[in-house]
Amino acid sequence: MALSAQTFAIHQEKLLFRPSMNLLTKYPRGCNQLSFYSDFVTKQQSLVNSSSASIDKQDKQPSFTRPLHIDHLRRPVCKSGGPCNSFDVEKSSISVGKKFQLDDVIESQQFDREILTDIFEVACEMEKIEKKSSASKILRGYLMATLFYEPSTRTRLSFESAMKRLGGEVLTTENAREFSSAAKGETLEDTIRTVEGYSDIIVMRHFESGAAKRAASTANIPIINAGDGPGQHPTQALLDVYTIEREIGKLDGIRLGLVGDLANGRTVRSLAYLIAKYQDIKIYFVAPDIVKMKDDIKDYLTSKGVEWEESTDLLEVGSKCDVVYQTRIQRERFGERIDLYEAARGKYIVDRKVLDVMPKHAVIMHPLPRLDEITVDVDGDPRAAYFRQAKNGLYIRMALLKLLLLGW
Repeated sequence: MALSAQTFAIHQEKLLFRPSMNLLTKYPRGCNQLSFYSDFVTKQQSLVNSSSASIDKQDKQPSFTRPLHIDHLRRPVCKSGGPCNSFDVEKSSISVGKKFQLDDVIESQQFDREILTDIFEVACEMEKIEKKSSASKILRGYLMATLFYEPSTRTRLSFESAMKRLGGEVLTTENAREFSSAAKGETLEDTIRTVEGYSDIIVMRHFESGAAKRAASTANIPIINAGDGPGQHPTQALLDVYTIEREIGKLDGIRLGLVGDLANGRTVRSLAYLIAKYQDIKIYFVAPDIVKMKDDIKDYLTSKGVEWEESTDLLEVGSKCDVVYQTRIQRERFGERIDLYEAARGKYIVDRKVLDVMPKHAVIMHPLPRLDEITVDVDGDPRAAYFRQAKNGLYIRMALLKLLLLGW
């Protein structure tokens, strides 16, 4: 049955201009994706022209004349070095096109000082983006999938807000461990291969250390590690270092106190790796015996020439530090040993006594959520930076999404 001109026009629009067809990312890394896509466009345009001519003869109505040319497409680079697959992104003042140095964001060791400086500059740009401006549409046509196998509020909402503030869309599953095919026994690799067919970038939180590396080795699209068990949380570390620079005004010469659950906290591990990129750093570890910082981090810091010291005196450490970084004791990491959890919880509390000994320029940070390890009467002090810290996470994640999908 012949299509009417109107029906064909609608079909053509869906066929050629659907924002996330994901034609490119299903091909192995290193393939000539641009050549494939050029062939696809040529074939589809040929079909359009042929069908349009047929419709014109039958209906005597103007054909759908919007041509599709490959030079109409934005072509930011993907993992393989070929173009990504967003259509007709509105131009803005934010530059795109030069490939970002990283394919994925998996661990803090990936970054050097130059990359960090560049990311922070882009994050500053993101702070200035106004709603409904051209810059707020630079990721229009892109889809981000969030795969969270562990609970999250701030990280998941921060990433989803970042994507939408740049014009992109989000596919989300809040508890992938229970409500995805993982509950049926599907492997992580199979899940990643499936989800990458629906999206342009995947943000994943998993309960197993090393899961993000497995995902990245499987996927042909960028993977961002939003926390892998007790392993790492690199985007949290990025926003932490960004916050320190904004609050203190420097990164070299920082005195940093890491407090709380240092054995299970992935945020403090990632922060230690990242802050070691800078000069003249000293780190104080303040933790109950059961959750002290692990030796691999201590050895890494020593190898990088970073001075560190373990202490049981939070007041003394607070008096020396530019940053007191408090963390909660992680109940979920103790399994059935509630006795050990209760013994560790509440040993080191940041309260008014700690504030009283801290320097006036210093700040208190926390990756959140907070339980009772920072008392609420601290919140009103200007040195309480943890909610400003959380807001900075939005800008860092906007920057990462822009860089991974569009390049510099």
